[in-house]
Amino acid sequence: MSQHTCPVCQSADTQIVFSAVTDYTVSHENFEIWHCNKCSHRFTANPPDENAIGKYYQSEDYISHSNTQKGLVNRLYHLVRNYMLGQKRGMIQRITGKKTGKLLDIGCGTGAFLATMKGTNWDVTGLEPDAGARQQVIDLHAIKALPSEELFTLTHKQYDVISMWHVMEHVHRLDEYAQQIHKVLTDEGYFVIAVPNYTSGDAQHYQAKWGGYDVPRHLHHFSPTSMQYFMEKNGFKILTNKSLPFDSFYVSLLSEKYIHGTQRLFAGFWNGLMSWFGAFSDAKKCSSVIYIMQKKG
Repeated sequence: MSQHTCPVCQSADTQIVFSAVTDYTVSHENFEIWHCNKCSHRFTANPPDENAIGKYYQSEDYISHSNTQKGLVNRLYHLVRNYMLGQKRGMIQRITGKKTGKLLDIGCGTGAFLATMKGTNWDVTGLEPDAGARQQVIDLHAIKALPSEELFTLTHKQYDVISMWHVMEHVHRLDEYAQQIHKVLTDEGYFVIAVPNYTSGDAQHYQAKWGGYDVPRHLHHFSPTSMQYFMEKNGFKILTNKSLPFDSFYVSLLSEKYIHGTQRLFAGFWNGLMSWFGAFSDAKKCSSVIYIMQKKG
């Protein structure tokens, strides 16, 4: 990934938007974020490559791999997550019209969503790059979890649903992933992803301190416009958008911690609430947006 070329539309009409966004979770290094004037995508310039990025995930504070409940923000995260898992399950069943089916969760972390779907008799498989997280999926839930590269060995047209919950922003080879997902999804299947939205109210409020940037783990920073461009280019049509309403609060609390070094509950809740109100009638303005897609044609 070059700082001069957009990874979504390959335009060279790009410019720096933040010169020093800090990795607060692991390294405390600074990274640049650039903006594409053609498709509105933003991206972390010159991030660690696939062989070097692993060390930036090695922290007890990286919640999707550690399941830590240390600190107020992480405890709130777990409380809300348990509720949202049921909401996600219901959404999958409604959009597919299926009580059971075959699901692939890419970037499954420690397997909470997979376990929820397995509990309603879905045939589930997880892909996850972190070996420790994969082992937790197996140990905690007795679910098959494979290294992420196994995506490219899967049989074509075998999954009714493929999900990526806050994962697409981590992918180094965007087009390769999208094209392979297109191949292994059934013709009537659904591709469901959620990503942070840098056009949200909380992102605009916190700017370079916004927790949703999460450099360098987040390589990509999508807007609804850049997501639509990217998905249409790779053979998908977006059917609808939905919000992850609690993300406005979680990310605002995290951003307050980045700025002040402490978890300022009132300020984080208030800014999250303002962002939530701003997105109440339009999911595309939410802190995190769910995109529900099918293959074109």
